[in-house]
Amino acid sequence: MRPSALYRASATAGFASAVLLVINVFRRAGLLPETTLTHAIAPFGALTGLLAITGLYLLIRGTAGTLGLIGYLLNAAGLAGAYAIEYILHYVFPLLDGAKVTELLAGGTGRAFLVTSVVLLAGVVTFSAAALRAGTLPPLGVILYAVGMIPGALRNMVPLPVYLIGLAVAAAGIAWMSARLWSAQEEAAPLPSQRRVTA
Repeated sequence: MRPSALYRASATAGFASAVLLVINVFRRAGLLPETTLTHAIAPFGALTGLLAITGLYLLIRGTAGTLGLIGYLLNAAGLAGAYAIEYILHYVFPLLDGAKVTELLAGGTGRAFLVTSVVLLAGVVTFSAAALRAGTLPPLGVILYAVGMIPGALRNMVPLPVYLIGLAVAAAGIAWMSARLWSAQEEAAPLPSQRRVTA
């Protein structure tokens, strides 16, 4: 048994996601300046989170059952959508005038953002329930992730302070679960069965 390189890589992505989320919180709260760098890296908290969730699911898949698979798929789809939203917010909308942005948000783009939020919320709750049931990940880390990501998924429906506190709490949960993932061991490969040789 040895630490899996895949688990280590996913854990690294989880630590990166936690750091990026905290940077985003500080930037949105005015504690960090809005620079080209802090603006450019903002979308990657969701992307690295997606990589981390993949490793976490692989770790618990043996005991998470169908609920775990459904939760992972929804959570992964929601994080992929969140990355797309953040990319649009930081790389597309700033190039458009305010009236055009308002028009897009009032139409199909706004509906797509809402669907993404619902999928992410469902994925976070389902994945977290499966992870708690599996018992492999630290329970408090899972709870912090779930509690923090609920307002994180509902960014346009909750006050900004609630959203930012949620992201900070979720970052703590992701870091905690990633620490467990970092130390995870590969399952030993089963020995090949030997056929009995008869004379």
